[in-house]
Amino acid sequence: MKTKQPWENFDDDLESRASPAPDSAKAELEDALELQMVSIRLQKSLIANLKQIAEYHGVGYQPLIRDLLTRFTKSELGSIVADIESTREKYVALERIAEESPPYELVDRFLEKSKQE
Repeated sequence: MKTKQPWENFDDDLESRASPAPDSAKAELEDALELQMVSIRLQKSLIANLKQIAEYHGVGYQPLIRDLLTRFTKSELGSIVADIESTREKYVALERIAEESPPYELVDRFLEKSKQE
């Protein structure tokens, strides 16, 4: 027979012995986690869907929203960085071409190309 681990034993009396944390402890926890209260208006159907998804995953809907926003932010910032890097590489290539060409040669090329179109 398998022996139960200490965390597997449910303490029926725990709720009667538990007490709310003092406000100072709540504030310390929020500061430590760098949490800030925000207010946002969302469609009721969106909230209901988020609650269903959270329930399925066994988490609260607010932590789920934090996770979703964190994932989106990381992804979007990665895309922005990649876009900036790509743009920077294009400018570096253009600068290299400009340095290798006489100053008016680029203008002449552009004018010739414009005449052909």
